[in-house]
Amino acid sequence: MIFGLFRRRNRDAEHKVYCEIVAQARQPVFYSDFHVPDTIDGRFDLIVAHAVLYFRRMRGEGKAVSEFTQYVFDLFFQDMDASLREMGVSDSRVQKKITVMGEAFFGRANVYNPAIDNADVEELAAALGRNIFPDNPEPVAQTRLAHYILESASRLGDQTAADLMSGQIKWADPEAFRDLPV
Repeated sequence: MIFGLFRRRNRDAEHKVYCEIVAQARQPVFYSDFHVPDTIDGRFDLIVAHAVLYFRRMRGEGKAVSEFTQYVFDLFFQDMDASLREMGVSDSRVQKKITVMGEAFFGRANVYNPAIDNADVEELAAALGRNIFPDNPEPVAQTRLAHYILESASRLGDQTAADLMSGQIKWADPEAFRDLPV
């Protein structure tokens, strides 16, 4: 019985959820039809947007869900750390870059969540523009992306926490928003 205290918990479910978030953010349509820059920053921002949606949905679901999502969050930053190291960033600079990424995540969450809560397409599109398209605004793409995010938030809201914790995440189909008239 005492050996159970030292056993490592299997984190496959958390890993599956993180992989689902990343897979959705890596949909080619975002980079082609939504004009998201296919750069490290562009990919990071789309992962953040999807992670914010997931964590937003899971808030207030209790201690077990909170612990689960904390581990998913930790996986996100472990993956960012590993990616930076693979790109050749020195050990002394990795922690600084991770700190900046953490601040960026929370800054975006603090801007995206109220816009999502209020279903405010214009506010969300403007925030996406500042973060995803800082050098070359794409007003049409930003608005389409905002509509996609709001629909994804709605779909996540219709799913149970248990399904979402098992990695059965049903996002909106981004293809349905690529030609949305704005």
